[in-house]
Amino acid sequence: MSDLPGFSPDVLAAARRAAMPDFARWQEMVRATGGCAQPIRLQGRRITLDAGLEVLDVYQTADEPTGYLLTACGNRRASRCPACSEVYRDDTYHLILSGLRGGKGVPEDVSAHPRVFATFTAPSFGAVHARRVKGETVLPCRPRRDNPVCEHGRPEGCGLRHGEDDSQVGQPVCVDCYDYVGAVLWNAHAGELWRRFTQALPATFARHLGVSRAELRRRLRMSYAKVAEYQARGLVHFHAVIRLDGPDGPSAPPPDWATVPVLAAAVREAAAGVAVPVPKDDPSFVGRWGTQLDVDPIYVATSLEGIADQRVAAYIAKYATKGAESAGTVDRPIRQMRDVAYLDVTEHARRMIYTCFVLGDRPEYRLVPLRQWAHMLGYRGHFSTKSRHYSTTLGALRQVRADHQAERARERRGLPAPGERETVTVGQWRYAGSGYRDGEHFWAEVIRQRIATARRIAREQERKESA
Repeated sequence: MSDLPGFSPDVLAAARRAAMPDFARWQEMVRATGGCAQPIRLQGRRITLDAGLEVLDVYQTADEPTGYLLTACGNRRASRCPACSEVYRDDTYHLILSGLRGGKGVPEDVSAHPRVFATFTAPSFGAVHARRVKGETVLPCRPRRDNPVCEHGRPEGCGLRHGEDDSQVGQPVCVDCYDYVGAVLWNAHAGELWRRFTQALPATFARHLGVSRAELRRRLRMSYAKVAEYQARGLVHFHAVIRLDGPDGPSAPPPDWATVPVLAAAVREAAAGVAVPVPKDDPSFVGRWGTQLDVDPIYVATSLEGIADQRVAAYIAKYATKGAESAGTVDRPIRQMRDVAYLDVTEHARRMIYTCFVLGDRPEYRLVPLRQWAHMLGYRGHFSTKSRHYSTTLGALRQVRADHQAERARERRGLPAPGERETVTVGQWRYAGSGYRDGEHFWAEVIRQRIATARRIAREQERKESA
């Protein structure tokens, strides 16, 4: 087969894999993982017993034609595993939407509660090339009538109209003017800045009402869900759904005075008042939100002035699967500073990574793990978080899916229903490797694309029915 002309080595390897006797079972395993790009191979056994210790079922990988069992990697990043990230995105979509419309254990009356979609951005650390659009017209990037130059003799604006895929977008106009230290430190403390905002927002309501925080909690509760997104300039910004509930959470309506305009005004006031000094003992840098803060109301009906809840859920879910790679960097940790020079990244990202390593050696930043998060350009927070009472949890959604899959497996293996007979399952597993072997990537991608197409059709149908 290797001597056949006109075929690439990859195609020949795929053909050889398809000719193996365990190919059909291997395909079943890949389909069970959803077409995972980096599945984990396990070896071991699982035994199901009843209360009297009678063995009802035994599964062991030694009986498999492949000699192992495949399980999905579960990575949320689309750059690492498109299949698992798609599952994560769907779960995030339903988590966000249930907090806006109800469902998944959240009462439907929550759709009448005041809520806004807020976008918190970083301040400017230097002029960057930007794609400016007004309506359908692309405007020049930072136009200057008198075309001034910076202290390094470079023009402060390029005046060009950048396209959507222009690699210049997000890159500094002058790298020597750009404050890389400030940018990295802001990324490193953006999570703390968000935490302080979530504390300041209830305090803002309490101050305006003239009550204590404890008394406010007996009248009002704030819930939120947020996701981090990297801008082209390498700085994170946060998209957040912020909702006002009664004292018992989504099951209780908020007071009559708690309206969308009141919530929007409180968000702006709280955001303007929070700051993170860095370092704490000698604050040479103070992290604050940027001046660009968008706060829009969220409505169920798309005809009203505001953003539709379905669109908000889809938007947040989309960015929950992205990472710093969207800002021109890598999606894996960088072990040594000498490796930075050989990375396939933008020059702007390379400078931010170098800055992380340099600052990480300075004693005043010894408590900030900048080297560890250099591949994230300094950001070390979670990409998606929510308050406890916003809606359901990702864990609960995964458990429902796991229970469904376990029920189907129980039926296939002829085991008794949970209510008919008490059973217990014990297992012993060991890691046997990950990823695909020679000739398997082609077939795994075919399976993934088929599953993705089926999911997309089902998702579109579901959204049409719920709209």
